Parts: sequence; C-alpha cells; structure tokens
Amino acid sequence: MTYQTIRGFRDILPPQSDAFSFIEKISREIFTLYGYREIRIPAVEYFELFIKSTGETTDIVQKEMYRFKDASGRDLALRPEGTPGVARAYINNNLSQTGLNGKYFYIADMFRAERPQAGRYRQFEQIGAENIGASSPYSDAESAAMLAEIFKRLGAENLRLEINSLGCPSCRPKYREKLISYLSSQKDLCSSCLQRLEKNPLRVLDCKIDGPKLTDFPSIELCGDCAVHHEKFKKCLSLSKVDFFENPKLVRGLDYYQRTVFELKTSSLGAQDAVAGGGRYDGLIKDMGGPASPAVGWALGADRAAMIIEKRWGEFEKKSNVFLVSADKERGDYCFSLAQFLRSENISCDFSDFSLSFKSQMRSADKSGALFAAIAGEDEEKNGEVSLKNLFSKEQKKVKKEELTEIIKRSL
Repeated sequence: MTYQTIRGFRDILPPQSDAFSFIEKISREIFTLYGYREIRIPAVEYFELFIKSTGETTDIVQKEMYRFKDASGRDLALRPEGTPGVARAYINNNLSQTGLNGKYFYIADMFRAERPQAGRYRQFEQIGAENIGASSPYSDAESAAMLAEIFKRLGAENLRLEINSLGCPSCRPKYREKLISYLSSQKDLCSSCLQRLEKNPLRVLDCKIDGPKLTDFPSIELCGDCAVHHEKFKKCLSLSKVDFFENPKLVRGLDYYQRTVFELKTSSLGAQDAVAGGGRYDGLIKDMGGPASPAVGWALGADRAAMIIEKRWGEFEKKSNVFLVSADKERGDYCFSLAQFLRSENISCDFSDFSLSFKSQMRSADKSGALFAAIAGEDEEKNGEVSLKNLFSKEQKKVKKEELTEIIKRSL
C-alpha cells in the first residue's frame, strides 16, 4: 500500500523549507531587537478556551476547529491560532507578577479544517508576537512597525499596511446600532452574515462571500480617548517611517479585538492578499479570568510570506561547502576523518558512499552544489594531503591538510 498525505496537509521540501528557515531566522532577529522573548505553547487545549477567546460566532469556532474527545472524555481541540494559548499561559504562570515586559513571540504550527487553497493549508505555521500589559498607542505602533520591519528584511515588495480603529466598549454600542440598521437594509446577505447580524455585526464587514457591496456603511464615531489613541498610533507609525492606509472596513475576523486593528497586504497574491494581521485586545486576559491586562499583537502566515519571496528561494537553499570523494574503497576512513575535521572548523561538508566508484561519487559532488570536491587517494593519505577541486572553475591542486581550512574559508 502506498500512503498519501491527507488533503490539506503537505510535506515542505527544500528549497521551500529553507525559505521557511530564513523567515524564522529574520523574525527571531527582529524580535530580539524589539525585546521579545520566545514562548512555546501546547498544540492541544481545552475546546472551551477558543470559544471564550476567539468568539462563538467566528468561522474558526463554527467551522474550522479540529475538535475531539480524549480517552478521559475531555473536550479538546488542536490550536487554530496562537493568542488564546499565550493568554492562558500568561494567566496560569502569573506572568504579570514577574516585573518584566510581557513581550512574547511564538513560532508554531496551527490547525484549521478549512478548504485548502493557495497558501492556505489545514496545518500551517504562524509566527506571532504578543505584548501583554501595554496600553499605550506607542505599543501599537511598535508592534505594527516590527511586523513591517520583518517583511522589509525579507525583501518583500508591493506591501500595504492597512489600519483602523474599532473603538472600545464605551463607543462601540452606538456604532453597533447604526451598523445593524444599515446592514438590515441590505439585500443578499449570506446565511452566515444573517446569523452574525445580531451577535456580532462587525463580522459582516469581514465576510469573504460575494454579496452586497458595503460601500456606504456608517463610520464608527470614536470616543475622545479612542480618537486620541488612534491619532497617536498614526503619528508613531509616521515617526517609524512606516507607510499606512486607513481602511474603515477593516475589522479582523476575531471577536476579541478593540481599538487598533491592522493588516499587512500584498498585491502579488491576488484575492488572498493578507499576509499578516493583528491589533489590540485589551479585555481578553480579564475575560479569561486573569488580571486586567491590555494587550496588542499580530500573527503572520509563514506560507504566505514564503510565497511573496518565492523568486528568492534558491538563495536560501542550504548547500555544503565541500564534498568528500574517496578515490578508492580503502580511503573511506581517511575521507571520513577529513569530513569531521572540516566540520570541527565550522566548514560544512558532505559525502555519498565511499564504497561507490570514483565516477559515481564525482557525479554526486557535481549535483551537490558544493564549491569544492576534496578527493583523497593513496598518495594523498600517505602525505597528509587532499586534492582540492573547485567544482565551478574545475581548477584542482593538492594541498596539505593543515592548509585546507584556510584555503576553503578564503574562497567562501
């Protein structure tokens, strides 16, 4: 029997896997610059956690959760996003009492039973950042600027940061009434939007199903504090030299957001244009039973990030610098010791099978992408040498083992 991957799941192979590693590396570097520390959360949580945090009207909870009961009958779920798990960890481990900034990042796989499409799989990697305990617009701007910096370092192009403010519990009720009145007058709302209309009308603006063009919907009237917060957020983005565009229809798909929301989009991915997004969620920690802790954060999809730098994938592919080749079967031990010597000097190297023919080993060397083939025969072993062949220029010369490291490093 031949086994296949399950629909919506896939193997990530080189050079795409190398691109993922590059995205993770750049992200870690930026997180360090901004004072964020890594947090690792479990892949399985109680199902109730996601209802409480993500919201019962969201697509994630209603349609996309991998939900199951374990042998003890507990109602569990594979994590569909990172923020609820980080919030739970913050509460469980009393992280508000450490005296440290609550800046955390995660790099983890998420699981959603949604329809597979380009750049969207049922198991996918998210890179996320959460700043818990920070209420000021400076934190919002820092978070969004950090996200923009990651994509800048990746070399991504045609990016657009869209922002909006959803207001707070003080100014949201009046807007809710206006929005319900407006949406109720619209024809052709989908069945999901009709259900959301009373429970969470803002989610109707985020509908991905073709329906009425909601172009003249009422704008939210921010209270004084929210207006000041939003203006300061925009000013700080400008101070960070981050270009942005206001989008009054931007609401994000999760119930816990309030005040600042933002998305990073690109024109290079067609209709599925969002590569990252986030915002402020000041009430979530308290709603989950923790201390009153304002927070702001975001998550980016590694698949989407890899897609927009696809032209660069070849740059990230990991290739050995040296490929060891044995001229005959008796030189295997000598070649193996050379490989370990080079690795001890931080020079990457590889080999195939020293029992194969010289011709076969050289074919492997040529295909490896290595810069050099280090060839050893009887004379080389006797004299403590190696024949070093540049696989691109085809130049070849014998060098002493002691000189090998310096010559190779000088050529890299």
